[in-house]
Parts: sequence; structure tokens; C-alpha cells
Amino acid sequence: MKEFAVLTVIGRDKTGVIARITNFLFEQRANIEALEEQVTRGQFSMTLQASWTSGLSDKAGLQAGLANLAEALGMEIKLRWTDPRRRQRMAIMVTGEPHCAEALLQAVRSGRIKAEAAVMLSNRRDLQPLARQWQIPFAFIPWNDRAVAEKRALRLLEQHEIDFVTLARFMKILSPDFVWRYKNKILNIHPSLLPSFPGPQAYRQAYEYGVKIIGVTSHFVSMRLDEGPIIAQASTAVPANATLKQIVAAGQKLESAVLVKAVRLYLTKRLDVYWGVVKEV
Repeated sequence: MKEFAVLTVIGRDKTGVIARITNFLFEQRANIEALEEQVTRGQFSMTLQASWTSGLSDKAGLQAGLANLAEALGMEIKLRWTDPRRRQRMAIMVTGEPHCAEALLQAVRSGRIKAEAAVMLSNRRDLQPLARQWQIPFAFIPWNDRAVAEKRALRLLEQHEIDFVTLARFMKILSPDFVWRYKNKILNIHPSLLPSFPGPQAYRQAYEYGVKIIGVTSHFVSMRLDEGPIIAQASTAVPANATLKQIVAAGQKLESAVLVKAVRLYLTKRLDVYWGVVKEV
């Protein structure tokens, strides 16, 4: 039997960070299972999975040593113990539209999504009754000050031991500071066939351009708006003389189906992001 933990490191890039952390883990008798790091505009981020033979980990020593390393490096270092055999815990972030959140919750209940819907976060209270109906915790976070809101959201995600985040028509832009902490673990649904029509008014743009096909895209959230690696897409023909309302209704059906599909693909662990492109492995 093994014990597993996930380590996240965030801070300004500097020489020797990976070596110092991996050497410390080696001294703590850890085996490194996976490591992914990135530097973007001078900001360093790393996610590392480590394991120990059951009973050999010194949890107090690990936490103390990592705290010392964080202070010495001037970085944020967090360790969370995990059990790869348990179902992953999903946070659903919403604003006001219920269709995607409802589809996710129905898929969880039916077993099509083999994850636990652990918490719903929102910048509005509109969908609090939906969370109550499905008996999951609901957290209202005002988004007037993004930095303050994101810090509160990150604390809640940590408290609920969240493994990945699904943006079910969450209508706020997440900062790089937030995204770095869940790299390739934040799934979004966008109402267009990206890269066409990014931003919040995709259906209106499609209607005004008179497109003959509309579609939706599920993608991992990256530092740049609606440009993250694409996971799944779907499209449908636009009937002649369709109104904007009809286009939106057709698109919302696609949104729900494609977001559920993307989460299911993510949970199969068959996805890999290579140079910004999602590949099934």
C-alpha cells in the first residue's frame, strides 16, 4: 500500500527550485510519481505527485520542512494528502444560468460522471435553490474585487479538498494567480466553436454574422481568455430565419452535453496537454 500527496508550488521563478524540492522529498523517502512545471512571464508554477510506502511518511516533518523551504524560496508551497482510489471531488462554479450545472449534477447522480459534486460556488445567489435541491454546499462570493474573491474561493476549494473545477457558465474571468493553482484542472464551456467568437457575447456575434452552423467548445482554462486547450466540441445547423432566442436555446443544449462529455473524458485520465493541445492517450 502507498500514501499519496500532491504538492503545488507558486512564486517568482528562480534557479534551483525544482532541485531543492525534489532533493528534500528524496530525503523524506518519497517517490516522485509525476511532475509538471511551467514558467509564464517570470511566474513559476509546479504540481508534483509523490508517494510513500505506507507508514514511512513523516507528515509533521514534511510540513515543517516544506514551510522552511517556502520561506527560504519566497514561494507558496502546499501539500495535500490524496487517495487515488477515491472519487475525485469536483467544484461547480456558476453565475445565473442553470442548464450546465443541472446536467453535471444529473450525470453525477446517474453515474455517468464518476466524481463527487462537492461544492457549488457562485458570484450570485440565483442558483442557491438548485444547490439546495441537489443537497450540495453552496457558497456565495461577491466578485466586486477579483483578488479578494479569488482568495476566498481558493480557501473554499482547499477546505472542500477539491481535485478539479468545472465552470458551468461562470461569467467571470479568472486571473493567472487562480489558474496557476489548478493548471489543466479547470474545465470551461464556451458557446462557440473556438477560436471563433471568444468572449461573453458569442451567440449574439454568431447571429449578427449570420452563421449557418453554431457550436460549443469545452476547454481547459489558461491564462488567456477562451484560448485554453480544447477538450471537446459539437455543432448544429442554424435553421433559416432562426431568431437569436432560438439560437441560444439550441446552443444551451449543446453546452450541457459537451461539458458533461469533457468532464467524463477528463476523469478517464486519457487526456494529455502537449504544447497547448489536448491529446487522448
